[in-house]
Formats: sequence, C-alpha cells, structure tokens
Amino acid sequence: MRMRKKKHADKRISACAEFAIANPQDIRGVWRDIFKNDCPLHLEIGCGKGDFICGMAQKFPDINFIAIEKNKDVSVVALEKAQQQNLTNVKFIINDAANLTEYFADGEISRIYLNFSDPWKKRYQYNKRLTHFGFLDIYKKILKPTSSVFFKTDNRDLFEFSIKSFGSNGFAVKNITYDLHNSEFLRDNIMTEYEKIFVSQNLPICRLEAAIPPI
Repeated sequence: MRMRKKKHADKRISACAEFAIANPQDIRGVWRDIFKNDCPLHLEIGCGKGDFICGMAQKFPDINFIAIEKNKDVSVVALEKAQQQNLTNVKFIINDAANLTEYFADGEISRIYLNFSDPWKKRYQYNKRLTHFGFLDIYKKILKPTSSVFFKTDNRDLFEFSIKSFGSNGFAVKNITYDLHNSEFLRDNIMTEYEKIFVSQNLPICRLEAAIPPI
C-alpha cells in the first residue's frame, strides 16, 4: 500500500518538533536526558501512522517509547497523533533502521517491536527483512541482556523465516501463535493500522517473542 505524498510535510513536521528527534546520533547513550527520567526505553521499528506506538504510550505511561520510520509522509501522521494526544513519553526518528547503532548505545533499549514489516518476498531481497541476521546482530547490540523482540505479521512465509532466523542467531523464541486474535496474547495487544484492516478481513495474525538468553 503506497502512501500518498503529504502536502507541506516539512512544515507539519516542524510544527511537531517536540516529538521529532532531528539528530538522534547526538543523543546516543543519553536518551534518559530527553525524557528526563530513568524509565525503560522501548523501540518500534517502522511505526507507520503511529496507531501502535501512540496506543502503547497511552497504556504504559511509565515506559518511554521511541518510534523510527524512514518514510517522511507516513511519519508526519504519527507525529501529529502524538501531539494531538499530548503524549510526553514518545519520540520519533525519521530515518533508516540500518543506522540504529548510531542512535543507541549498547544495551540502551529494553524492548523492540516489529509490526507488519515489509516481507520482501523475493529471495534476493531477504537481507532487507527486519528479521534477517544482519538486523538481528544490530538488535543484540542495542538491547539489554535478557530483553526481547516482539514481532507481528500477517505474512506466514515471513513468520516462518523469522522463527528460524531468531533461533539460529541466539534468540530464544517463545509465546508463538499463528492466530493472535484467538489467543491468550490478545489481552495486551495494541493494533496497528494494517492489523485493523487484516482483522476486518478475518486474516490471521502471527505473533512471537524472541528473547536474548542470559549470559
């Protein structure tokens, strides 16, 4: 689903400047100074229009949330939602997830969320998948020991690939379901924009947690 180009996107982003981190590399290792507290940092990679991250920020005020989204025209919608809801515990980075180690110090993040990531269906594109080992190595650096990646997708092939990828790269995969909305894990679930569409079409949602085992 291609996002239409937003009119006056730069101006709208500037109007939400308190939520957008323009130079995240300057905050590496000191994100607590931005939020002015020592609460855990949770990161969503690919936040889309922000339904999930804003919902989580509302539900868990004692957690600081950071969302990264490389598409400026999508990010502006998420920023405006956070501003409208007056959320003080969420910030946004408009950039690429490949640069995460430039933005976060080792062990700075307590949890990562991957929601309905691009499945990159062709085999030669697999290295672009956010559960490919190249990205998993990055997550292991920025995550605290024993922290987890929470992953949701509607794509069964990507889900199976991800189970194998996590397991082969030092993560303990647990709490797996191939039908989230008919599972015990639904209670704490916050839906994304895509998820709402898929559920309305009665499409099953796959979900898992991948934990870094203790050393």
